[in-house]
Amino acid sequence: QLSLFRFTVKRPFSTSYSSVDSKEMKKFQLLAHKWWDEEGEYAALHAMNDIRVPFIRDTLLSMSSNYHPGNPLSGIKILDVGCGGGLLSEPLGRLGASVTGIDPVEDNIRTADRHKSFDPVLDKRIQYKSSSLEEIVEESMETFDVIVASEVVEHVADLETFIKCCSQVLKPEGSLFITTINKTQLSYVLGIVVAEKIMGIVPEGTHEWEKFVPPEELERLLESNGFSVRTVNGMLYNPLSGSWGWMESTSLNYAVHAVKSGAQARSHTTDAPPETDIQQHSATAGTAG
Repeated sequence: QLSLFRFTVKRPFSTSYSSVDSKEMKKFQLLAHKWWDEEGEYAALHAMNDIRVPFIRDTLLSMSSNYHPGNPLSGIKILDVGCGGGLLSEPLGRLGASVTGIDPVEDNIRTADRHKSFDPVLDKRIQYKSSSLEEIVEESMETFDVIVASEVVEHVADLETFIKCCSQVLKPEGSLFITTINKTQLSYVLGIVVAEKIMGIVPEGTHEWEKFVPPEELERLLESNGFSVRTVNGMLYNPLSGSWGWMESTSLNYAVHAVKSGAQARSHTTDAPPETDIQQHSATAGTAG
C-alpha cells in the first residue's frame, strides 16, 4: 500500500516523499472499525462536531452573499483531508456541501463508505477515496473551495509539504480550516498523560508530543505558503461533560481559519467581501449552534 506514496508530483512545490507517516497509519488501522461508536475511542471527536461544524459553517457564510436555506453550504466543494470514518464529512454533507474525503488508511475509507451508504442524500454528496493528499494534487489543482484538516496535522510526517499541497488543491481565495494541539507543557500533561494514560479518553499512543504544532509555527508556515491567517481560536474539552467549548487560550487545542491568496490568479474580479467584514466576524465565528 505504501509504495503508492513514492510517486512524485510534477508540479511546483512537489517533493519526492510523502507527508504520510506509516507508523501513524498502522495506529489508525487498528481502530478503523470503531469510528462510529459514539461512546468509544472516538467519543471526543464526535463531540467536537458541536463546535467545529458551526465554526466552519458560520465562517463560510460570513464570506458569501449566497444563502440557501436548509442547505447553507450548497455549491461549496470541500476536501476533508484525513477524513477517518467520515465523522466530519457527513455533517458538512448534510449542510449541502459536496464533500470529498481522503484518508491513506483503506479500512477507514471502507468504514466511511459503508456508513454514508445508509443515507441516500449523503451517498450522493460525499465521495471517499483511499489516498494521501500528495496523490490527488496532480488531478485536483485549484479544485476545492474549502479544505478541512481536523486533528490531522499532528500526525503528518512533513507539515510544510502538507501545507504546500493544501495550497495547490485550493482555489484562489479558498478557505483552509485546521484543528490541532499546541506543543506546551500543559498539552503534554493533559493531552497525553491524563487523556491517554489516566482517563483513556483517546487510545494510548494516539499522539506524540514531539509532533504537536504551536500556533505560531503553523501561522508562519501558512503565511510563507501564500495563506492569510484570519482566525485562531482556543478550544477546550471537558471530559466530565464530554463537551467542547471555545476559550481565549490556545495552550491546548486550537482551530485556525486561513484564506489562500488570490492575487496571482485574479484575472477577473471576484465576489470576495471586504477583508474587514471577515475580520470583524472572525472573533465570533463558530460560537453559535
